[in-house]
Amino acid sequence: MKIAVVGLGLIGGSMAMVLKHRGFASKVIGVDNQQTHTQKALELGIVDEVADLDSAIASSDLVILSAPVSVCEKLLPHILDLVTHQVVLDTGSTKTSLLEAVKGHANRGRYIATHPMWGTEFSGPEAATLDAFDGRANVICDAGESDKDALETVERLYKLLGMYNVYMGGKDHDVHVAYVSHISHITSFALANTVLEKEKEENAIFELASAGFESTVRLAKSSPAMWMPIFKQNKENVLDVLNEHITQLRKFKSCIEKENWAYLTELMEHANKIKDVLDRKQ
Repeated sequence: MKIAVVGLGLIGGSMAMVLKHRGFASKVIGVDNQQTHTQKALELGIVDEVADLDSAIASSDLVILSAPVSVCEKLLPHILDLVTHQVVLDTGSTKTSLLEAVKGHANRGRYIATHPMWGTEFSGPEAATLDAFDGRANVICDAGESDKDALETVERLYKLLGMYNVYMGGKDHDVHVAYVSHISHITSFALANTVLEKEKEENAIFELASAGFESTVRLAKSSPAMWMPIFKQNKENVLDVLNEHITQLRKFKSCIEKENWAYLTELMEHANKIKDVLDRKQ
C-alpha cells in the first residue's frame, strides 16, 4: 500500500517508520512545509520520497494527516476534495472542530478520525521511533460516519502498530483528553515557569533536580507550536479541568497555611486512589 504522510514530526514520522518496517507500506511519500523535516526524513529512510500535497494524495492509497490541529482543520476538507478511493486519517489531539469541518462533505466516508494516545516531549522526524505505539490506545471517533472498508483498513493499521482501538464520539473524546492529557501539559508548563521564576540560579536547578521533578516537568519541553492550537481548539474542556485543578491546588494551599495537617493527609490519601485507576490499564 502506498501511503502519504502529511506532517513528518514525531507522530507522522514514527507511523511511517513502523508501517514501513512491518510491511504495511510499500512506499511512503512525505509532505511537510519544513524543508529540514523532509530532508531529515529522507536521510533517515522514514520516507521514500517527498512531494507536494496534491501530488502525494494522487499517488497514494492512504493519507495520514499528522500536523497541528489548526493546520489539519484547514487541510482536511481540501484533502477530501481530492480523494477518490483513498482512505484518510488524522492523528490530532482534538476532534470536534475537525469533524465539524468535514460534516456533510461528499467524501466524508473516506475519513477516519483517530487519536493514537502516545507522544513525547520531543519533536521532528529525528524523534521517530519503532516502538512508539506498542500497547497504547488509539481512539477512533464517530466511526459510524466512515465507510466500512475505510474503517477496517484503519483498524488494521493501528493493530499492526501494536495499538488497541477504543471507540467514542468526538465530543466525548475532547472532554476525556482534556482530563488525561491536556491538563498534564498545562501543569508541566506552569511548574516549569514557576521554578524558572523563583530559582534564578539555574545551576541550583541542575544540581538539585531529582527524578521526580524531571518526570513532572518533562512535558514542559513539548512544542508550543503543537500545543497552543490544541488548547485553543479544546478551550472549553481545558478551562473546565483547569478550574478543578486550581480548586485542588487551593485546598492544598489552605491546608498548609492553616496547618491543617490532618486534612492535608486526607487529600494525599485520596490522591493515592489514582493507583487503582491506573492499575486497571495493566
